[in-house]
Amino acid sequence: MASLRDLGLSEYEARAYRALLNTGPTTAKDLSRASEVPMGRIYDVLNSLETHNLVRSQSASRPKKYIAVEPGTALDRLLDDKLAELNAKAEQYEDIVDDLSTELDTAEPPIEEGFWTAAVGPDESLELLVERLDAAEERIVMVAGRVSPTFDIGSVGETVSKHLEAALDRGVEVAVLMSPELVRTLPPSVGDRYATTLSDHPRFSVRTTPNLEGTFNLIDDVEVCIEVANPLSPGEAFALIDLKDPEFATNVDGQFRSRWETAEPLRL
Repeated sequence: MASLRDLGLSEYEARAYRALLNTGPTTAKDLSRASEVPMGRIYDVLNSLETHNLVRSQSASRPKKYIAVEPGTALDRLLDDKLAELNAKAEQYEDIVDDLSTELDTAEPPIEEGFWTAAVGPDESLELLVERLDAAEERIVMVAGRVSPTFDIGSVGETVSKHLEAALDRGVEVAVLMSPELVRTLPPSVGDRYATTLSDHPRFSVRTTPNLEGTFNLIDDVEVCIEVANPLSPGEAFALIDLKDPEFATNVDGQFRSRWETAEPLRL
């Protein structure tokens, strides 16, 4: 159940404000009795509520009287205070991330040859793929010969396109090689994004070539993400494997370049 405490008030402050709504203008002594807030605390509570602009006081009266601000106004003010607090926290965390990014980038470990990891299932595989695309600093190569059994091509195509755009914005070269059959299955949303955003980008290029079977991604010439089909059930995905091995990546890149040279520019 929602409570005024959820918006930042203490238990005593919440009790005092609710009591004021029922009593109308009243003194601190009477409010202490109505709200069951100890008399030794009631003035601190009222001062805090005034600081939050939730009560108004009549200083000219003796003894001093207090009245609650209307609930709608009070809740708006509490919400504004919470949003301001959250924005300040968000800025603080952003500054921390900026500082740590600079520190951690300088401490990046060397590439360990032959290190690999795998993700099983569409959600985990997409998460791994996007993570590696976001890690690219110089070059991304994407090769897709068939409709992926792992991913829904519509939603994933949109997601991958957004992350490719982000990579281009930070200076990464992107080359995409697809089979003509795969191009025909692309949803209109992906085609529209290509036509309006990607096609004219100086660091983005896409070509098509027939007889492509596999699906893989080459990251910065040192890392390969390979989609592995289930050998016991063709058409079903088994996993997405990410392999960091510069020598293997160089071999894959050589095969890619030979097909790229004879491929045709994409025409939608």
